[in-house]
Amino acid sequence: MGLNAVVAACYVFPVLVSVLAVRFFYVLWHSGQPESRLCATRLRCLIVLGSGGHTAEMMNIVTTLQKDRFTPRYYVAALTDNMSLQKAQVYEQSLIQSNGTKAGESAHFMQIYRSREVGQSYVTSIATTLLATLHAMWLVIRIRPQVIFCNGPGTCFPLCISAFVLKVLGLGWSSIFYIESIARVKKLSLSGLLLYKLRIADQFFVQWPQLQHEIRWQSMHTLTNASYLRGKSF
Repeated sequence: MGLNAVVAACYVFPVLVSVLAVRFFYVLWHSGQPESRLCATRLRCLIVLGSGGHTAEMMNIVTTLQKDRFTPRYYVAALTDNMSLQKAQVYEQSLIQSNGTKAGESAHFMQIYRSREVGQSYVTSIATTLLATLHAMWLVIRIRPQVIFCNGPGTCFPLCISAFVLKVLGLGWSSIFYIESIARVKKLSLSGLLLYKLRIADQFFVQWPQLQHEIRWQSMHTLTNASYLRGKSF
């Protein structure tokens, strides 16, 4: 009985690896291409906020979204970031007052563990990164976002990785829109560099021509200069 199980495993394992490999390249191939999934009337939207200027920039983008289409909106910030979610809550409250939307109907606010705190050693950050990734996976499975908006905070990387893994496993499909911070003029942020090199983002935007000339993603047909985003409504 034990021998039969080993033999079966020897056959099943290569098949499983092959299926995952095919699925992986399928996801890479279709990332960035027009998706019929985005034609839905409403899209669950995950919006990643971050300390510093990340939240201000992201909220500028959120104001351009078609609120009746990108709903419900799930705002996610780091566990130690107390200001970002407050700004999102103030904005959503203003929508409630102006449109009469019921509280909690279209906006939700969540926190996630940081991969690495400022000044934390790289050795100890291994454990915190693993914890943050597991937490991110749980959040993505719970929310099942159809669209993810992020612009560079370290918090976005484990969330995007989790969404990509679910794509490969066929458990969900999230279109990831990465908008590099306007503060990044000559070099990508670490989060942006990782998402770009790994080709995880479906759409990758930069806001300066210097950066656009540095990026080559011709095979994916997804590189676009997003300097117009502030005046464009999705």
